Amino acid sequence: MTMAAAMESRTAEAPARSRASRIASVDIVTELGQAEAVWRALEARDRLSTPYQRFDLLSIWQHQVGSRNGVSPFIVIGYDAERRPLLLVPLALRRSHGVRIASFMGGKHTTFNMALWDTDFAREASAQDLGALLSKLRARAAADVLALTQQPSSWHDLPNPFAMLPHQPSVNGCPVLIMPPGAAPGTLISNSLRRRLKTKERKFQTLPGYRYHIAGADAEIGRLLDWFFRTKPLRMAEQKLPNVFAEPGVEDFVRGACMTKLPDGSRTIDIHALECDEEVIALFAGVADGHRFSMMFNTYTMSEHSRFSPGLILMRSIVDHYAGRGYGALDLGIGSDDYKRMFCKNDEPIFDSFIPLSPRGRLAAGATSALNRGKRLVKHNQTLFRLAQKLRSVLR
Repeated sequence: MTMAAAMESRTAEAPARSRASRIASVDIVTELGQAEAVWRALEARDRLSTPYQRFDLLSIWQHQVGSRNGVSPFIVIGYDAERRPLLLVPLALRRSHGVRIASFMGGKHTTFNMALWDTDFAREASAQDLGALLSKLRARAAADVLALTQQPSSWHDLPNPFAMLPHQPSVNGCPVLIMPPGAAPGTLISNSLRRRLKTKERKFQTLPGYRYHIAGADAEIGRLLDWFFRTKPLRMAEQKLPNVFAEPGVEDFVRGACMTKLPDGSRTIDIHALECDEEVIALFAGVADGHRFSMMFNTYTMSEHSRFSPGLILMRSIVDHYAGRGYGALDLGIGSDDYKRMFCKNDEPIFDSFIPLSPRGRLAAGATSALNRGKRLVKHNQTLFRLAQKLRSVLR
């Protein structure tokens, strides 16, 4: 049975099952401001969501990136019979070859994608609830297919209810470092790696003003981002990679998110840096929520100081910082680069769902599902992966 057919067979009974569902109604909101109150309520500390789905992050992305690329908000809110919000799915709608595709806001800039859930509902959510949600979306006929990629199987030890929908493994995995409460530093980063990094760091410790810090003031954030946007294109060109930060609106999005303060006074994106008086040596930036830190972007100096592994030294400092604050996990983003495996020994199970909402969407869902399966096969087969790299190099 094809993936598209499986989706249809598993959800064909949704209208009948929906009678037992707690989801009594569904709104599709196309203006960010109209969803803000419900969105922020579901972001509260006792709710279930990742920091990548914060209103303050995705609203900036939509204004600066989504709108410039013809993408419009498609925010799905499910309510119970008393109009209490049970979940909010922050989607954006785009058209491709005549098909209306609803996917998570944030595009390639969010490592994890997830709905925002009322925690009690998330614990009890059933296949009937999800069937009712899909049934109501099909009845609205506002999109042809849901392309829900890079979803975590669980978050903060609670299962992701969308894992009950038909799904497949994502193209790339995400290495993660689990940090048990009170864990000894040597159990998080091996003593041998710590010794090697300590030896390398001695080269930096002789530099005037050498320090590790988290950017706080606006001027400091602006200065570090100025350096980042000068340096990152050089690093990406060196690696023969396209500069995603040069795409329309991306720099404005990053700057806006880094400058925006959350209700508790912290920044939407935290910037960690190694510096000396002479230059910025390395920069890593990511999102944090009191439980987990997740890196979004990074780079390091083009000077001779790059020989002494500044990125690894900064990563060690970040691990120690969040372990000291009682965080339970840390990840360095999608992909299995060697430096990520030096710190992150576990793998985060993440999945994709491609769900048709109309006859036109059925073909698109099946094709996209097959394409992503093919990409995953290439990524996980070294012979095919090397061949793909050679072909990409020739095409460039």
